[in-house]
Amino acid sequence: MLMAAPLADWRIGSEPYYQPSGSEVALFEAAYARRLPVMLKGPTGCGKTRLVEYMAWRLQRPLVTVACNDDLSASDLIGRWLLDADGTRWQDGPLALAARHGGICYLDELVEARADTAVVIHPLTDTRRILPLSARNELLTAHPDFCLVVSYNPGPAARDMKPSTRQRFCALALDYPAPELESEIVATEAGIEMSIAKLIVGLGIRTRRLQGHGLDEGASTRMLVHAGILVAQGVSTQEACRMALVEALTDEPGTRQALEAALEASF
Repeated sequence: MLMAAPLADWRIGSEPYYQPSGSEVALFEAAYARRLPVMLKGPTGCGKTRLVEYMAWRLQRPLVTVACNDDLSASDLIGRWLLDADGTRWQDGPLALAARHGGICYLDELVEARADTAVVIHPLTDTRRILPLSARNELLTAHPDFCLVVSYNPGPAARDMKPSTRQRFCALALDYPAPELESEIVATEAGIEMSIAKLIVGLGIRTRRLQGHGLDEGASTRMLVHAGILVAQGVSTQEACRMALVEALTDEPGTRQALEAALEASF
């Protein structure tokens, strides 16, 4: 009986929708060709994760994604011994799994992980390309196709990334697309008319002008797509934007009033 490939479940079967806003696709491909680790930085919901998904499909590599958080430990990434009916067995964590079998490992919002966890990736990000698995006395050499990608949001409330980690990566700075492109993305993703998508994007741009004046960040492209999906579901454009943008962005009365004024001005 043939065994399934270890990363078969992590392959992306169909092309994800992604509209480049610059040269990020070509630059990502150039970095991957030499297996350089890549850092994506940009505001929440601007397309960082979608870019990684698209590149994994384009490069025909499995994609192992980890959402980093305060509780993420080093063993969560590299693996641990487990006890079952037959005794103990080693189970690779997502980072070790991708490194061993040649996948792309994507650590989403790396700065949210504990500092001691982030250090684990260092030997994989230089010419050594190794991952020490001390718990099982193994020095794992990364597969030739392995690539490490991390992301973070350098917003005003973001944690700092240590220079010892940051300087190991090539970085791609992403931002919200230009209005015409963002309208096309919203219209396509939500399945709505371009004229309505432009209205939603116009409101999104107004919310971004409130950054630093009550909002840490304005509405993301993701939120604009959510508004469009509600419109496609039959909700009025104004109510869809109130639900997906205004109510989701803040609970602070003054800021909410400003957002309501922007909503009224947009429609």
